[in-house]
Amino acid sequence: MNKSNSENFIQILIERIRRHFADDGSGHDFDHIMRVYRLAVKIAEYEKCDTSTVAIAALLHDVGDYKLCANSNDGVYKNIIPFLQDSNLPDKQIEYIVDIIEKVSFKGNGVKDEVLPIEGQCVRDADRLDAMGCIGIARAFAYGALKGRPMYDKNEKPKEYNSFNDYKNNNSNTINHFYEKLFLLKGRMETNYGKILAKERHAILQAFVSNFILEWEAKK
Repeated sequence: MNKSNSENFIQILIERIRRHFADDGSGHDFDHIMRVYRLAVKIAEYEKCDTSTVAIAALLHDVGDYKLCANSNDGVYKNIIPFLQDSNLPDKQIEYIVDIIEKVSFKGNGVKDEVLPIEGQCVRDADRLDAMGCIGIARAFAYGALKGRPMYDKNEKPKEYNSFNDYKNNNSNTINHFYEKLFLLKGRMETNYGKILAKERHAILQAFVSNFILEWEAKK
């Protein structure tokens, strides 16, 4: 696919994604996807890798996600292929994009990240950056509220999840989510640009939780 055709298809894909995620209230909405898309492309330009593959994978990274989709067990390929109609992407590139999407998610604080090529690293770092900083805080509480989780319970300690199944079925309070995932993301950044951006966002997470607990206990 040449550059012009790629840019045209990406605009078509954006509209398909907009319609698909129009009613999401979990923090994994169209705006989240567009932030990840823009960040991933920016990182890809910095890393000098295939921006077209990065853009498409970033736009599709939450399609069929277990947190959002009743038919997530159908598999990534079956879920994303309707979005790629008329794309004229070669089968090899589609397989490459599917592989990125299958491996991009955080699967537990006790689970090692799956190895990804540089294009996948750009998408994964961008997705994780959107789980950090001010936006990450807002998204964590939006998702927690949607799932009926308490904001905080000082008697419930953070847990370690050594399998993806344990992690995705957890019902931990939202502040525990910071310890079980969000605070770990800075150390799991893979791209150089992602590591730079993660520093400030990580500091925001730390400051928020410190102040939250002081206010919760009426010490501030």
